[in-house]
Amino acid sequence: MDKIDINIVWFKRDLRFTDHEPLYTAQQQEIPLLLIYCFEPSLIAYDDSDVRHWRFVYESLQEMQEKLKKINTQIYIFHNEAQIVFTKLAERFNIKTVFSHQEIGNKISFERDIAISKFFKEKNINWKEYQTNGVIRRLKSRNNWDERWQQKMTEFPKLVNEENWDFCKLEETIYNSIKGENLPNEITTRNKNFQQGGEYWAWRYMESFIKERYVNYSKHISKPSLSRKGCSRLSPYLAYGNISMRMVYQYTMQHYEKSTNKRALSNFISRLHWHCHFIQKFEDECRMEFENVNRAYDNLIKPKNKTYIKAWQEGKTGVPLIDACMRCLIQTGYINFRMRAMVVSFFVFNLWQDWRELHFLARQFLDYEPGIHYPQLQMQSGVTGINTIRIYNPIKNSEDHDTEAVFIKQWIPELVKIPAHLIHDPWKLSLMDQQLYECEIGKDYPYPIVDIEETRKYASEKVWQYRKNDDVKTEGQRILNKHVNSERARMKKANKKTTK
Repeated sequence: MDKIDINIVWFKRDLRFTDHEPLYTAQQQEIPLLLIYCFEPSLIAYDDSDVRHWRFVYESLQEMQEKLKKINTQIYIFHNEAQIVFTKLAERFNIKTVFSHQEIGNKISFERDIAISKFFKEKNINWKEYQTNGVIRRLKSRNNWDERWQQKMTEFPKLVNEENWDFCKLEETIYNSIKGENLPNEITTRNKNFQQGGEYWAWRYMESFIKERYVNYSKHISKPSLSRKGCSRLSPYLAYGNISMRMVYQYTMQHYEKSTNKRALSNFISRLHWHCHFIQKFEDECRMEFENVNRAYDNLIKPKNKTYIKAWQEGKTGVPLIDACMRCLIQTGYINFRMRAMVVSFFVFNLWQDWRELHFLARQFLDYEPGIHYPQLQMQSGVTGINTIRIYNPIKNSEDHDTEAVFIKQWIPELVKIPAHLIHDPWKLSLMDQQLYECEIGKDYPYPIVDIEETRKYASEKVWQYRKNDDVKTEGQRILNKHVNSERARMKKANKKTTK
């Protein structure tokens, strides 16, 4: 019996219908179309993976399924390795083309794509991959990257015709033989502490931000409590593709001229650009998932201290803002950018631990994006040799950005009775004050596990000493040449000379 010709759209981190180029292109073909998604056990078991990520994916897929029910079809969801799924499907169908977005993921997803590419070639299956947002695969030079990003953002979106479909249906016996075990309940059960996945929610957050919340964006971006409303909160929806970067950019620009705070929207647009910039860096040099991008820092050895790491992970370091951030992150999957930088700074400088021990953070961030996570970790850890070294003072940040201790008291109930002006460094309380405010330091809440000032001074001397190393400088220049628009850098240098 001859096999039926089909095309496949393979959903990965692009869980939407709006502005979906693989789906749009596949729709133009006169071949029945099969929609699939694979919950791959190897990815679920990987070090950077957490149930919160897969729950968000599941919620996104369920929303898509509800839309597809109206036209009597579905995305076939597998709890199986992608290559196994494609192998089984290829036994029963003549797969002509697989359409998908390029995935700028971690090592295991990259190796998976290499293996599947080889499999497709062996089976004479055409694989059409499309650019994800503004990130360009096999980019030879960053010289015109800004212009190409702008061009991508301003292109007309790829909008599917929701009435023009020719779907392929899997027989139930075939589907059941491939789909694998049921997903665990912890993935399929809603957790109200986390943002909900799905294209509907992406657009709801988008609209509320651009029409209302954006006015406080620049003012509240650094505040641990106020940022939860003042920031767009679109990051998980971009990470899992519930909304495309192009749609965010164009929707923002449509409202820009009539906005009452253009500066806030300009700052937001700038961060959309930086979002893609960091993922592009990771795409161009993905070894930074495991290795110092500046190889000269390989000689900077930090002894692993499991006690420090455990206290930091559990929010029990004795430094209120650090602990509040970690507890909040564990429970909700979100803290704002400045607080992320601060908890990393405390880990790598004050606790003097290696950034490669921070897979824990990847698991906690609901919006975990490998292409942003690892370049940012290295930048905040001072191991690039080109970025400013920032060692955050958690006490000053606490006083400046949580002055009334709203955030600290929300997440550290042990300290709730301490007045705001005393809460930022509670180890300084007298014994009488500790009794008065019902918080015994060392019993109800820990003493700081390190001396903040001494460890800051030690780390600062170490990292700045390394910064002067000739090998660090040589590697730093290589990094600049590879990841920075050299033409723009030369112009900036020339402008500095002419203005002296």
